[in-house]
Amino acid sequence: MELYFLGTSSGVPTKTRNVSAVALKESKGKGWFLVDCGEATQHQLLNTPLAVNHLQAILITHIHGDHCYGLPGLLASAAMNRRTEPLTIIAPNGIKEWFEATQTLTGLYLPYQINFLDAEMLPEVTIGQFTITLTALTHRVPSYAYGFTESTIKRYLDFEKLAKKRIPRGPIWGQLVKEEDVHFGNTLLKSADFTYYAHEPRKVIISGDNSEPDKLTNLSKNCHVLVHESTYSEELAQQAKEYGHSYGALVAKFAQAVSIPNLILTHFSARYQSQPDAETSIEQIRKEAQREYSGRLFLAEDLARYHLDTQGTLQRLEA
Repeated sequence: MELYFLGTSSGVPTKTRNVSAVALKESKGKGWFLVDCGEATQHQLLNTPLAVNHLQAILITHIHGDHCYGLPGLLASAAMNRRTEPLTIIAPNGIKEWFEATQTLTGLYLPYQINFLDAEMLPEVTIGQFTITLTALTHRVPSYAYGFTESTIKRYLDFEKLAKKRIPRGPIWGQLVKEEDVHFGNTLLKSADFTYYAHEPRKVIISGDNSEPDKLTNLSKNCHVLVHESTYSEELAQQAKEYGHSYGALVAKFAQAVSIPNLILTHFSARYQSQPDAETSIEQIRKEAQREYSGRLFLAEDLARYHLDTQGTLQRLEA
């Protein structure tokens, strides 16, 4: 499973950072998901191996332009690349209204079907290799976090337990490994009691703009990676709250409290520069977060690529 950061700036782009977009690639095959689609996201994709014809779904966290203005262009380019497979878009309902108006006024023809799912009405859905769970956040407009949990991990039979219960080899074994509960005489055999995963399902949360990380408490159960905005440093905590944003130390303290082992901060205000010795540097956000968090901390950069292995360890990959 891999994460690609296509834009890590908030509000406006900088010379080194585009606006918000994160891609999550499935562990098998070429399928991938896009969370947010700021302006010029399709340009950023040209620097990755991700192809629009293998895009499984687009998920928009909220309607602010730095998270969605790249959507019409990306969909138009997919049409030019001869995409024919239907595409799911999960987003607040305003995105659907805005896109359909843009499509009408610009005469945009798409040779494939768009299936819009209203984030405000959708607690959970399974697409491709993931079950996607939504949680509402705190921002100036409705904003959501998307939790991606692997749903297609291979299961194996526990032969020792089967032998103890004297369950004969045959169709029953096949049903159990397919995660089906089976009646055996007067007993109901539960698949979970006689099978085990090749590895625990990996879970990644990608959050939209949010001033209250605690809103993610329930979603964070069994989470391996949290991607969360850190628009400001701690000295601007009051401004962050007023504008519906977070700062690094706040997010890090939450991640520590709920025992998330890997934290990636992103969506940095353009005021924070990449150079460590700059007057206002992203390094300031890193230092503040590190004081609150003992897990693996990363500050996202444009076109950075991360691999999450089956043991839940996150590593940044070299370009």
